[in-house]
Amino acid sequence: MNRSTATAGGIGDPARPDALLPRLAANEEVVAFFAWVADLDATSPADHELEDGVHLASGARLEQFARAGSGDAFCFVGEGGEERPVVYVSLDGQAGPLAVGLPELVRLCLVAPWWRDAPGRTAEELQAVADEYRERLPDLDERRNRAARALGLDPSALPSEAAALARLAALSRGPVATACLVLGYEDEPLDPLFGADRT
Repeated sequence: MNRSTATAGGIGDPARPDALLPRLAANEEVVAFFAWVADLDATSPADHELEDGVHLASGARLEQFARAGSGDAFCFVGEGGEERPVVYVSLDGQAGPLAVGLPELVRLCLVAPWWRDAPGRTAEELQAVADEYRERLPDLDERRNRAARALGLDPSALPSEAAALARLAALSRGPVATACLVLGYEDEPLDPLFGADRT
């Protein structure tokens, strides 16, 4: 069992003024965007717990700090604070790295909150996904900008959707993916989150 804890110098440390995790739960605009638009709920990180048996092949710590509405997990890898790699572990047996550090994950979620729909799609299909998201949320850009500013980020300095997704794809194939390999109950690797065969 891997229970997340808010420890001194670690995630959620209120003594660190630059800590992002507490800010993902402290501002109404930020919570509204991340929990409801980007499907990343970090409002009570100490309550999150991975299912028994899910662990890293390397033996490093896997620390859940947020969850999606489906129950899927956002986890830090190893020891340290918000600079650690972040992996996503889905309840349907998929896992993979999303970012190196919470700031990178935050930027991904701000510019492409629909990133889960990216694997295996062409540029045209991705544009259709983005357009559909904006049809459902016509004020998406405005919500994103308010959340970014509340986090102290300049919306104009955020990466493009294409750059954020290209980085996501690169992480899924590189050394970070190897270091962040997640195993399931029988010590079998979970399916890659961004594997070529994912549909």
